[in-house]
Amino acid sequence: MSAQSAVNVIAVTSGKGGVGKTNVAVNLAVSMAKQGREVVLFDADLGLANVDIALGLKPRFDIRHVISGERTLDEILLKGPEGVHVVPASSGISSMTSLSSQQRAGLVGAFSELALPVDTLIVDTGAGIDSTVLTFSSACQAIVVVICDEPTSITDAYALIKVLNKECGVKRFQLLANMVDNDSQGRELYRKLDKVAERFLDVHLGYLGAIPRDSYLRKAVQQQGAVVDIYPQSPSSKALKKLAENIEMEAPSYQDSGGLGFFVERLIHHGVKEVEV
Repeated sequence: MSAQSAVNVIAVTSGKGGVGKTNVAVNLAVSMAKQGREVVLFDADLGLANVDIALGLKPRFDIRHVISGERTLDEILLKGPEGVHVVPASSGISSMTSLSSQQRAGLVGAFSELALPVDTLIVDTGAGIDSTVLTFSSACQAIVVVICDEPTSITDAYALIKVLNKECGVKRFQLLANMVDNDSQGRELYRKLDKVAERFLDVHLGYLGAIPRDSYLRKAVQQQGAVVDIYPQSPSSKALKKLAENIEMEAPSYQDSGGLGFFVERLIHHGVKEVEV
């Protein structure tokens, strides 16, 4: 694929696990595909695969085979709902969580050579502030931070934003409140985090919206499918579709360097920076 092709590159991340981050990434990908997008969903939680499980997919090969040079990125892609292409991560392999500079370079090369037509790349990162999460998040054009109504979620989300700002120079984030009772509750969570960030950090936090608690969402998870695909009229499905529309409007355009080219260039930049530190 040409590095000059325009691609929207979106990270879905969180300060802690258990906030529904992967489920958001999966449904965002399917929603965008329903809008006519050519979507690739990259499971960047490299040692703890979740996306393939969430969609009931059974990969024969995964990202470790790409990094080792055994397979190309195109060869490991899985077909998900609405034509979403999934890049599966490995599971239970600790070495995948701390890639060497050579391995990371191999991953960068794989993305730069991707032959599949794509206009949207969604990167489902791991949770927390380890180097892999920071590298992938800061390489994306838009960063969606998923939070829920728990003190640890707010605290850890702030820690993630702080590190991305101070160490990686990221200044724009979009907050998504997940598993809330209503939009007012979501906005209150956003205000709490925005108030602290405004006082101590040089960042802009946008409010992307709220995903309500929904029994249909739980059913879709149990059925290993996307709620926007299985229960399209459910409250959570409608909110996730709106989320997809809002991100599409707010994601910045990097036409000069090319979308996927931008992602690859930033991966190289931050990978080198981490090795030097």
